[in-house]
Amino acid sequence: MKLDSSPAAIPRATAADGAAPARGMGRGTAVALMLGSGLSNQAGASIAALAFPVLGPAGVVAVRQWVAAVVLGAVGRPRLRHFTAAQWRPVLGLALAFAVMNLSLYAAIERIGLGLAVTLEFLGPLTVALAGSRRRIDLVAAVAAAGAVAVLTRPTPSTDYLGIGLALLAATCWACYILLNRTVGARLPGLEGSAAAAAVSGALYLPVGAWVLWHHPPTPTALGCALAAGVLSSAVPFLADLLALRRVPAHFFGVFMSVNPAFAALVGLAVLGQQLDVLAWLAIAVIVGANTAAVSTAHRSPTHRSTT
Repeated sequence: MKLDSSPAAIPRATAADGAAPARGMGRGTAVALMLGSGLSNQAGASIAALAFPVLGPAGVVAVRQWVAAVVLGAVGRPRLRHFTAAQWRPVLGLALAFAVMNLSLYAAIERIGLGLAVTLEFLGPLTVALAGSRRRIDLVAAVAAAGAVAVLTRPTPSTDYLGIGLALLAATCWACYILLNRTVGARLPGLEGSAAAAAVSGALYLPVGAWVLWHHPPTPTALGCALAAGVLSSAVPFLADLLALRRVPAHFFGVFMSVNPAFAALVGLAVLGQQLDVLAWLAIAVIVGANTAAVSTAHRSPTHRSTT
C-alpha cells in the first residue's frame, strides 16, 4: 500500500478548538521521526565503515545508493513521465546532493573517524538553523552547538585537513539536502520525489560501483555490511526526513539534528571502539542540551509554517 504523506494529507491547524493538540501531535511525530532517522543513520555509517577495507568508501556508497533506489522505488512508485520541469529540478538537485554527501562523508569517516566526521557534517544543518530561525532560543541553541563543534574539532599537529575538508563538503550537501527535500515534499505527492531522487542517485553510481566491485570483489561480510548501510543510512533516514520536514520548519529540523554527533559518538564507541576524551563528551553534552532547549520551548512560540 502506497504511503500517503502529501501535504494535503496532513491536517492543518486552525484557530478552532483542538488546533493546539493537532500541532503538538504533528511536532511529536516529527521529533520521533528525526530521532529514528539520526540513530539509524549513525548505526548504518558505523556498519559501513567495517566494509571499507574491502570495498572502500566509493564501493560502499554505491551499494548504499542502489539499495535506497530499490527500496524507495518500491515504496514511492514515482510516475516519472508525469513530472514537470518544476518538479524535476529539485529532484535532480536532491539526487546530486544525496550522492555527493554520502561519498564525501564516508571518505571523511575513513580518514578522521565517525564522531568527528559527523560532527563537522552537522555544520550544514546548523547553518540552516542560523539562517532560518525567527526565535531567539533557536539562535542561542545554534550558537551553543557551534561552540561545542569548535571544541570537538580543535586542531592538533596530526590533524587530517583533507578529511576535515571532505566532512565540510558533506556539511554543505546536507544543508542543500534539507532545503531540497522540503521543496520536493511540497511539489510532489507522497514519496514520489524521494524515490525519483534515489533512482537518479543510484544511476549516477552505476559506473563507479561496477568498476569498484570488478576490481575489488566483495566478501560476503563486506557486502552484507554495505547492504545494511544502504537500508539504515539511506532508505530509513530518507523517508523519515521527508515526513519530518512536512511537519516542522527547516530551521527546527536543522537545530534538532544536533543530536547526530551524540549518536555518532555513542555508536562509534559501541561498534568501532572509537574513544573520546572528557572535553569531547562535554562538548557533545552541550550540543544535546542546546537541542533539548530548542525542542522543549518550541510549543510555546507561534508556529511559522512554510507554504513553499
